[in-house]
Amino acid sequence: MAREISLADVPGLVGQVLGISNWITVDQQMIDKFADATLDHQFIHVDPARAAAESPFGGTIAHGFLTLSLLSAMNFGCLPKIREQTMGLNYGFDKIRFMSPVRCGARVRGHFTLSDCRFRGAGMLMTTYDVSVEIENEKKPALTANWTTIVQFDPKDRPPEV
Repeated sequence: MAREISLADVPGLVGQVLGISNWITVDQQMIDKFADATLDHQFIHVDPARAAAESPFGGTIAHGFLTLSLLSAMNFGCLPKIREQTMGLNYGFDKIRFMSPVRCGARVRGHFTLSDCRFRGAGMLMTTYDVSVEIENEKKPALTANWTTIVQFDPKDRPPEV
């Protein structure tokens, strides 16, 4: 279970690894459901026999966007909960790079380093994380990115010193 911190604690955590998620297995059912949701049925994702015969991967691989979208699940289990937070929002990604394919059956986990935070408006804290998705027993990560999120909070809870 992730620890709980105060809004006032966040600025002092810049530069620190704030969490490493649990492992998630990326199986064919997950890949197929993602293909259905995104209408991306390229054979390297959904046809194990053809992917084994015609691709350099030896079988199917996850969509890069599937791996990216797993960051949401990964962060909920490992990042500290901010006591005053009323809602969290995605703001966007910068510098997304898909470094290595995630083969069907592989396990992945996320690494989150807080690289920046700044208060915006009366009730918003913008946070940026350097993230990577590790593939178990692989040297190169599946992806790296900079992920910016917004922490919404009641303006009366804003720390006075920031």
